Amino acid sequence: MSMTANDQSVIDGFTVRRTIHINAAIDKVWAAITQPEHLAQWFPERATLEPLAVGATGAFDWSDHGSFPVVIEALDAPHSISYRWGNDNAKSIALDVEHSTVFTFTLVEVADGTQLTVVETGFETLTDPAGSLEGNRGGWNSELDELVAYLEGAA
Repeated sequence: MSMTANDQSVIDGFTVRRTIHINAAIDKVWAAITQPEHLAQWFPERATLEPLAVGATGAFDWSDHGSFPVVIEALDAPHSISYRWGNDNAKSIALDVEHSTVFTFTLVEVADGTQLTVVETGFETLTDPAGSLEGNRGGWNSELDELVAYLEGAA
């Protein structure tokens, strides 16, 4: 069985957007995008984030990119979650809200699985908006492909 093929990310103004289909139930996808032990299987190498609640803070860590402070801005389980993270300075422990982006995952149950859309906004607040947009556009392509692989068992 081959993995689901999905369209790539697009840039629209200071927004990156990508919609994908995953052959997995919405509760499995929700766990994968909200629980640190599942996040670490496809997104950061390590995620710290407790509890699953608006205002909860943590970090997403990559050995080659550093540690990014994260806060949950909005939550509507199991349909959407918004994370704000510090894109400009991966070395910072504290989140610089004035120079950060917000990415929202929205889940919709469909006949053969789940449709997931990610929308990341706020790039105009960063030091290098164009570079960050392009970097994250590519990032969402590879990361969400890893999510599909993880949930569809091809990882």
